[in-house]
Amino acid sequence: MLGAALSGCGDPAGDTGFRWNLPSGMLPPAVPADNPMSEPKVELGRFLFFDKRISANGTQSCASCHDPAKAFTDGVALPSGSTGTTLLRSSMTLVNVAYRSAYTWANPVLLTLEEQALVPLTADAPVELGFHLARTEIVERLQGDMRYVRLFAQAFPGEANPYTAPHLAKALASFERTIVSRGSPYDRYVYDRDASALSASAKRGMEAFFGEKLECYHCHSGQDLTDSMRTEATRGHSAHFENDGLYNVGNRGAYPEGNQGLREFTKRATDDGKFRVPSLRNIALTAPYMHDGSIATLSEVVDMYAAGGRVLTTGPYAGDGRLHPQKSSFVRGFSLTPEEKADLLAFLESLTDEALTRDPKLQDPFR
Repeated sequence: MLGAALSGCGDPAGDTGFRWNLPSGMLPPAVPADNPMSEPKVELGRFLFFDKRISANGTQSCASCHDPAKAFTDGVALPSGSTGTTLLRSSMTLVNVAYRSAYTWANPVLLTLEEQALVPLTADAPVELGFHLARTEIVERLQGDMRYVRLFAQAFPGEANPYTAPHLAKALASFERTIVSRGSPYDRYVYDRDASALSASAKRGMEAFFGEKLECYHCHSGQDLTDSMRTEATRGHSAHFENDGLYNVGNRGAYPEGNQGLREFTKRATDDGKFRVPSLRNIALTAPYMHDGSIATLSEVVDMYAAGGRVLTTGPYAGDGRLHPQKSSFVRGFSLTPEEKADLLAFLESLTDEALTRDPKLQDPFR
């Protein structure tokens, strides 16, 4: 398994000279021992991330689905691959992605960014970038650009042939590990002790969010407001998958065929509709919501959780999600006054790190 061995405590940079530029008190993420961080590798990864030439037909890059201005999402419910095929899941944010303990919406065995990056590069069903469909042509494109000749040589010194999918994945993963955020108003209030960083409304919303009435914090906890967290000091993987009552097709205890979450891997009916708990960082920038982008606004998301699940009265997926037998016990519904709902939304909006979306080190280097 690519990158299965991960560095432990201490400096994960090895002897490459790489140094993390992290906020005070923030631990470095876990890094695979076979892909130590280096500045040349990060630079190569940034160019590749924004380069449409790594797709088979030259129409898409990683940034096509992960736009910095949208907190590295794309603003659509379901993206399309480079060949036009509609994907089954919405694009997840890459903000603080280095701290995830598992990757994608529901895959329990993708445990490193290197493994995850190979999926959009080489997946067949559906095709995303399609590197494997035009490997020779793509390599020729990269080798014909003297900038890439220099970057690959610096990133992978001594490698006879670094123009491979695993090497591209290593460079992309290295860049993605630098997409680090802890500069939102919420962060300034909690970590920097800036009492003025949050409005009175957002402070009330935060109190509700972390209270027992709403139960949000049980799944959205810790530094990134997700229970799927990992740092260099973490031992093992702890990824959590939950059913939030989004569907209950025909009231049969089912999610839509082909989009059943963790059940697709375990084949267990008890895992139906279970998806990885996403981070809430920059949540106001990452609409639409849920694994299939089927909820348009944060206000509607709050309404769904307040109802204890979603009820669909028409269409092929009609059913009462509140009654799904595998629904999380924490999604049990609650009542909010209009003022309390406004406070909760104010808190969620306070998780936005505007500076991150404009960070020059994370922008398209071709512009």
